[in-house]
Amino acid sequence: MRAVEIREYGGPEVLRPSEVPVPEPGPGQVGIDVAYAGVNFADLLARGSGYRVPALPFRPGLEVSGRVRAVGAGVDGLSVGQEVAAFTGAGGYAEVAVAEAATVFPLPEGVGLRTAAALPTVLPTAYGLLHAVGRLQPGETVLVQSAAGGVGTVVGQLARAAGAGAVYGVVSSAAKAEYARGYGYDDVFVGDFEKAVRAATGERGVDLALDPVGGETLKGSLASLAVFGRLVSFGNASGAEPWGVGQPDLAPHGLSVGAFSILTLSRTAPDRLRALAERAFAKAGDGTVSVPVTAEFPLEDAAEAHRLMGARTSTGKLLLKV
Repeated sequence: MRAVEIREYGGPEVLRPSEVPVPEPGPGQVGIDVAYAGVNFADLLARGSGYRVPALPFRPGLEVSGRVRAVGAGVDGLSVGQEVAAFTGAGGYAEVAVAEAATVFPLPEGVGLRTAAALPTVLPTAYGLLHAVGRLQPGETVLVQSAAGGVGTVVGQLARAAGAGAVYGVVSSAAKAEYARGYGYDDVFVGDFEKAVRAATGERGVDLALDPVGGETLKGSLASLAVFGRLVSFGNASGAEPWGVGQPDLAPHGLSVGAFSILTLSRTAPDRLRALAERAFAKAGDGTVSVPVTAEFPLEDAAEAHRLMGARTSTGKLLLKV
């Protein structure tokens, strides 16, 4: 079968189209004929620095949509030919992928395969950030870094649907700000944001800040919190060295810091992830949220998709058509 693999770490050019054996599902697993594969920043980190890569060669691809090809022993509720979306964790850049049955989801009614490929990572992450970890309450204010990205566009819609009092985003360009405003944001700030957040909230700060960037941006998000505010980290796109925050930093205003990683949760608590994902997928099925697909590439052009995402100019979700 066709697949895209890396045999060494480096730039997009190390993504190599290959012919490889078709994988077979083991017990508790599902084989999927892939229609589309989502492109995520974690794929870029894996390709460039070996992030969560157990060994080479390695096949990136956290999420796919397609049709069930085969089911392993002990799998119930899924049948051959059924249209599904799946969080694979790896291996999605291929004609056939294998996923744990706990992270394979029948498509909500009215959701096609193209849209479905954008759901397994983005939608549960956005939902988990707001509700499972961030515990957003009606009337509260939210600050979202990378508001024009896949997760950011969904968070804006979910926060608005949950009754947030105001939703603010942060992006890196005026074009991205204009784009993000169409997805639930009251205002979107470009670049430096701390003073803008304080001004927008009457110096109060926000109740919940969501940050995939890390480094100085994470510190700025923490500084933008209101009394009893919560900060949730869900990535380190900046590549900055980790830094610590302790009781002396948090106690004066009763602040809380949490984290979310769908990759880790899929391994440590797949059943909890499934329950969260089912609630999240329902929001796509009932029209509460849309996941904008802004660019699509043939599987063999995965390197071009990585170049676009790596340039930090993309918005919404990028897909590979298999």
